[in-house]
Amino acid sequence: MSFSEQSQNKVFDGVLTKYAFTSSALGGLETKINVFIPPKASASAKAPVLYYLAGLTCTEDNGAQKGAFFEAAAQEGIAIVFPDTSPRGANINGENESWDFGTGAGFYLNATKSPWNKYYNMYDFVTKELPDKLKASDLPLDLEKASIFGHSMGGHGALVLYLREFGTYRSVSAFSPICHPVACPWGEKAFNGYLEGGVEAGKEYDAVELLSKLGKTNVDILVDCGLADNFYKQKQLLPETLSEAAKKAGIDANRVQVNLRDGYDHSYFFISTFGAEHIRWHAKFLRA
Repeated sequence: MSFSEQSQNKVFDGVLTKYAFTSSALGGLETKINVFIPPKASASAKAPVLYYLAGLTCTEDNGAQKGAFFEAAAQEGIAIVFPDTSPRGANINGENESWDFGTGAGFYLNATKSPWNKYYNMYDFVTKELPDKLKASDLPLDLEKASIFGHSMGGHGALVLYLREFGTYRSVSAFSPICHPVACPWGEKAFNGYLEGGVEAGKEYDAVELLSKLGKTNVDILVDCGLADNFYKQKQLLPETLSEAAKKAGIDANRVQVNLRDGYDHSYFFISTFGAEHIRWHAKFLRA
């Protein structure tokens, strides 16, 4: 096993373990993940996997410590994997100058601009390297049954990975996702900084653009966003554009659920309120 165990905690009769390992996708840097194994998982009864992608400034710990996911996951027999949000320690000039670019802000893409392209390859890390590492471990995980969810930048990542790797993940959900990054300041900054071709190239990492191209495909998407979210008010999230793209593509409205929640903000108070609901929603697809 290539993982180095860092810590372990019992929670709702399951076990949450933090692991560290060296990542090839992230330029040989060490990265850390949290893995929750539900109580009844075993070598003969492996658990389906739900990946959680966190948002700007976050690490592998935010969702694990504050998402309130584990009770429902334990009851449903679902494992949850929490990767970090970016490489750590690349020491690129300007990497730590702002909270919405660089460290903690990998945007779940593969950078094409130098020097970012050596390290900032979170897309390949989540879709290829991480599942391969988990498969090579002795953890009781059924990696053929996988879904994905996330928050904010991580909600963007979850939607994009689901749509680009269509068929790999059975379902996707997101809390306050950046739905149309080519049309908002966060996305413009990230794409212009990481990608040759800037915002135009960023269309490959834009859920609205990707959904528009799918046509009448049977997707399974759930989004929750708070109307009191300041980033929603600032037009960083644009969840309505996701519904519009689905309608334009002729996708059944019931397969793209976008809930606008009155009074809720961008915080983990909001996420923890609806966390169990998202777990149980994914369970329908992971058990199929």
